[in-house]
Amino acid sequence: MHRLLLLGCLWLLAAPPVSSIFQRPTGTPAPLRLQYLLEPLHPTVHTQRGATATLPCVLRALPPNYRVKWSKVEPANYRENIIIITNGLYHKNYGPLSPRVRLRHSHRYDASLTITNVALEDEGRYRCQLVNGLEDESISLTLHLEGVVFPYQPSNGRYKFNYHEAKRACEQQDSRLATYQQLYKAWTEGLDWCNAGWILDGTVHYPIINSREPCGGRLLLPGVRTYGARDKQKDRFDAFCFTSALQGSQVYFIRGHLNFKEAGQACRNHGAAIAKVGQLYSAWKFSQLDRCDGGWLADGSVRYPIAIPRERCGGLPDPGVRSFGFPSKEMRTYGTYCFVGK
Repeated sequence: MHRLLLLGCLWLLAAPPVSSIFQRPTGTPAPLRLQYLLEPLHPTVHTQRGATATLPCVLRALPPNYRVKWSKVEPANYRENIIIITNGLYHKNYGPLSPRVRLRHSHRYDASLTITNVALEDEGRYRCQLVNGLEDESISLTLHLEGVVFPYQPSNGRYKFNYHEAKRACEQQDSRLATYQQLYKAWTEGLDWCNAGWILDGTVHYPIINSREPCGGRLLLPGVRTYGARDKQKDRFDAFCFTSALQGSQVYFIRGHLNFKEAGQACRNHGAAIAKVGQLYSAWKFSQLDRCDGGWLADGSVRYPIAIPRERCGGLPDPGVRSFGFPSKEMRTYGTYCFVGK
């Protein structure tokens, strides 16, 4: 017993003070506190396509000879692209966002960034950086668009797109290639698709809710399964596209027995255009468009949106946009879905 007590006392003498156990290791810099920039109350700004959004960046004080630099991290290549630089008196815009951005400047300490006519490609992470010699500071904010992800393949079958063709195909359907975060969120909301598709960063994935033999086997857990980065020129897959609601737009159905050419003309007769796939998905997701009637779309496919599943409309238990594929454009069996924007 005495020997144990002696060993315990020796350990206490050799041990560092309790406070020093939790001290930062020598040479590790302490995290920098913001001196001039205010932490944003809400680091995520939610908006809609076509709206005006403001990303807050406010200074506590104005240091001498400072600049504020706004930039955006592009998910396709992880580069940080400069948007605007200001010294408080003058500013200069850069890049493709240039025509649609300005500083809010509601007071002398306000360096917030305002984006007008928000587009799909505006979603992502932004950085407001105070450039002040050795005391540079920055805050990060996220611009988030509520949207919907949908799988897309062309009329000649699955796995036909290289990366660049997939990117172009999504853009032609009023959408863009989805980011991984968008695809993951769609999976958590029920997206279940067995075909692998490109996303914006050049990787390939497919989301599975119900594990099954043709989709990796029953033993694999549900999830967003990945093929990793692929050759953007040579490898071929489907695409996962992302679209969002557009303020002031509407998709509606015209009944009839129309071939593809007649469907387009029927929409034009009403001052509209034949709807694109992304526009139909957006109307289904955000306007709860629900029709049991197949209708032509701009890519030559025939689809119909179901917000309330029922037996006589495909019989599937979940809401979704159903597809009849790409029938002959001469077939006079379907109506058409038309799109009118603001």
